[in-house]
Formats: sequence, C-alpha cells, structure tokens
Amino acid sequence: MTFDPDTEKLLDNLRRAKPLATQDVEEAREAYRQKCQRLGGDAPAMSEVSDHQAVGRGGPLRVRLYRPEGVVSPGAALVYLHGGGGVIGDLESHDRICRRIAALTPCRVLAVDYRLAPEHPFPAGLEDAIAAIGWAAANARLLGIDPARLSIGGDSAGGALAAAVCLDARERGPKIASQVLVYPSTDSTPQVKLWPSRMAFADMPPIDRDALRWFSTKYMPQDAGIDRCDERLSPLYARSLRRLPPALVLTAENDPLHDEGAAYADRLRCSRVATDYQDFAGQIHGFIEYGGVLPSAREAASTVATWLRARS
Repeated sequence: MTFDPDTEKLLDNLRRAKPLATQDVEEAREAYRQKCQRLGGDAPAMSEVSDHQAVGRGGPLRVRLYRPEGVVSPGAALVYLHGGGGVIGDLESHDRICRRIAALTPCRVLAVDYRLAPEHPFPAGLEDAIAAIGWAAANARLLGIDPARLSIGGDSAGGALAAAVCLDARERGPKIASQVLVYPSTDSTPQVKLWPSRMAFADMPPIDRDALRWFSTKYMPQDAGIDRCDERLSPLYARSLRRLPPALVLTAENDPLHDEGAAYADRLRCSRVATDYQDFAGQIHGFIEYGGVLPSAREAASTVATWLRARS
C-alpha cells in the first residue's frame, strides 16, 4: 500500500493517539470532535447558520441549516448524516464538511444530530434520519428548500444511514433527488470479516479491527436480538435496489470498508440506478474529515459539490 506524504504524516499522528477501543464513550466523543476541528481546516463563512428543532420518534431532534451566499429560494438542499460508527460524531465534528459542501455547490445543507449508541442503539439513529428528511420535505418553505431537489448523504455510518433512508423513502416517501455515500458501511453481517479490505487493513487507523468491534458492540448489542442481515443495517443485502435515487459513492483505497462500499456501487449499477463511483487512491477511512491537512479531502468535497450541482 502507498500513501502520499500528507497522508503518511497524518497516519503518524493517528497512530500516536490513544486507541479508540481503550476509551470510554464520552472520552471518545470529545477526542473525535477535537480531532475533526483540529484537522478539518478552515470553516467557510455562511450567510446563515441556524439550529432548528425537528420532531423525531424519540422526541425533539436538533438539525442545523447551513445557507451559503448566493443560493436562491427555493433551492437545492442536502440532508447530511455524520459518521462515527453510530456512537461518536455530532454537529460540531462535521461542521467544516457541511460548510465546505454548502459553499462549493452552493446549496443548503441540513445536518442532523441523530441519537447515538450505546444510549440509543440501532434503530434509533435511523429513525431520526428518516424523521429528519421527512421534516425537511414537510418544512421546505420554511427552510427555503425546493422539495423536488432534496438529497441525502453522509460519510461512513452516516453513509449507511443515508442508503437505508433511501430504501425507506422509496416505499413511504418523501421523494429523494439523489444520494451521496462517502465510504459507507453497507455490510453488518458476520460475513463482513471476509471482505479482503477488512483483512488487509485490519490494523489501519483510524478504524482498526478493535475500533470496529468497539463500534459494533455498542451500536448492535448482541443481546438485542438484531438481525444483522436487515437491509436497514446492511443495505448491500436489500432484496432490491431498483428505483433508488441516483448515487455518488466515494471510497478510500486503504480503508477496511473499501470493498463493501465498492460492492454497493456495483449493485446499484446492476439495479439500473444511475451511479457514479470514485475510489481515492492512497487514502484512508475518514479522510474527508481532514481538509486542513489532506488535499484529497478538499478534492472529495469538491467532487460531491460538482456532482450535486449537476443534479440540482
């Protein structure tokens, strides 16, 4: 495996950090938030950043609207679901990503502060994601959104949630214009360990095998009787992917989740879903979060923005 000098330097930094699997949940959340803010780069200025309260199944649900300069009303919008294994991550950890996509597209971005495990294991986060896009569609006028140009996206666990939201919306609405899946986790079955990338990059930070196990046991407790083949957890094994919105799938070459993300893109194409796929050579899981130190992170954000702009 090969890395550019910027990624090699970042890996040295990540390897010196306290291993995720040895941290308690609150410690891990704070460390992740600080890492994203420290390495995320500049925070593009917005015309407006406002917090709103949607209605989720578990009660009030905080969402944050980013409105860049120069957007029209009503205009396109992206509902964004942060990564973090369903356990860590929040509106602050992904503030810079949301701002960058909003500024580059330009379009409104609506970030979702969905519930996290272990306090709220699966399917709580997914219920909130479904509620958030439904709320955005129902409140399009308030938010300045054209409901016909409402997309959904996310990275890592957020990408998995975005894929599952599209499966749900296909049957129940609202209509989603497009989906953006950044190194998504698409396979939560026991067979996931057999993907070549899971084996090849088992020791690769920031999500080595111990970190992946740490996330899994909190998000999907073994005593909860969860069917890990459930398409809401493992969209790769959904009975059908037909009639889903056009998709952009990005993966990182040196990522344990690489193969399942690539396989999902392949299956979308085979299901006649318009799908664009890009693999970022030499990159690691989570790289889009590191816009302050990795040119590839800024390239990925630009790729997302260009793709969304072409479909808005």
